[in-house]
Amino acid sequence: MGTWRGLRVAFIAGSLFMILLIIVYWDDVGGFNLYPLQDLKHVPPDSEPRSCTTPAPSSTLQPSSVLLVPTAASGSPLIPEQQTVEAVKSHAEEDWRKKEEERKVETREQEEKESSHKNSNSGVQEERKQKIMDVCSGKDMLEFPGRTRTFDQIPNRELDHLIVDDTHQIIYCYVPKVACTNWKRVMVVLSQSLISPSSGKPYSDPEAVPPDLVHNSSLHLTFAKFWRHYGSLSRHLMALKLQHYTKFLFVRDPFVRLISAFRNKFGKPNEDFYRQFGSVMLRHYGNVSGGLPETAAEAFAAGIKPTFQQFISYLLDPETERESIFNEHWRQVYRLCHPCQVKYDFIGQLETLETDAENLLRILEVDHLVHFPSGARNRTATSWERDWFAQIPIAMRRELYKLYEPDFELFGYPTPDSVLH
Repeated sequence: MGTWRGLRVAFIAGSLFMILLIIVYWDDVGGFNLYPLQDLKHVPPDSEPRSCTTPAPSSTLQPSSVLLVPTAASGSPLIPEQQTVEAVKSHAEEDWRKKEEERKVETREQEEKESSHKNSNSGVQEERKQKIMDVCSGKDMLEFPGRTRTFDQIPNRELDHLIVDDTHQIIYCYVPKVACTNWKRVMVVLSQSLISPSSGKPYSDPEAVPPDLVHNSSLHLTFAKFWRHYGSLSRHLMALKLQHYTKFLFVRDPFVRLISAFRNKFGKPNEDFYRQFGSVMLRHYGNVSGGLPETAAEAFAAGIKPTFQQFISYLLDPETERESIFNEHWRQVYRLCHPCQVKYDFIGQLETLETDAENLLRILEVDHLVHFPSGARNRTATSWERDWFAQIPIAMRRELYKLYEPDFELFGYPTPDSVLH
């Protein structure tokens, strides 16, 4: 008991002693800090505050100098390495925020641009389709063969230009001299109907498909072949596919297409076209004395070849209107693709080929599978019409226009006043 009383007395005495020491030395310890720091009020008047990055001279740096220490969010001081890491992290976050904002702005602008482009193209397509409907309904008071017949009344032999791709549910009506070689290449790639001899697999790049092979009729399934494959069900299947598949064609200024066909088939030696058409033109309209050379090469070497005027005379001959003579390269589009019977979903034009091709592949949802070949375009231009028709009598020009007027009207091409007057 005496021991316990002695400890209590000693504890109380010690406590009183400690309190006395704190009171005596309060100003010297600067509160409860264990390390003496000079009070700001004791800084000499002539001293200047220094930057946190500028060290004080070694002679004046005292242990009691004021020290400003950055702190973290938690309130604890940051050592130099932590300061660097925090600064880098802060800059990185700021850069990320800026880039993210820029990305959002670019994405928004791109979406607005695509939306505007889509709406613009949609408007163009609606105008083109409405023009066809107006002409076919008789609103424009233009009469032409086959305008009022039904699809079932079209003979099978006249359906050989409608190529069908069942895999992607596409129907393409090809028109010679309107980028049809490249569009046939695209159809070959999509249908995988031609094997590459180098890889042993179907072609995947349209530009790699040999152009002379794509015109082989055996590569393409056309409506004309349905009777052979499906018999009495062929017309029913055609109707179903026309209803559900996406149908497209590409057209061109009719007179420019005509000039392009003449240049391609009669401007250089072509044995098939010389024998079947060129020799007939020369014999009937060329006033060639004596016999004609048997081959195109011999005829061209002798300077004997059809002129554009002879070609026009041939087209205006009533006998030429027969299907077997009026070749597909200059046959009217309305006779090849039957726009009054087939409601096309997309009408492209050669004059806007690149834009139309890009839009069409996106609509068909095959733009990730195939691209439209970027080969050289046919250089025949509308501006050439005046020169090419300069030697053609006005009466023949107007008669020729009547022959192709349905194509001008159906596809919205202006009347060639410079040619007709």
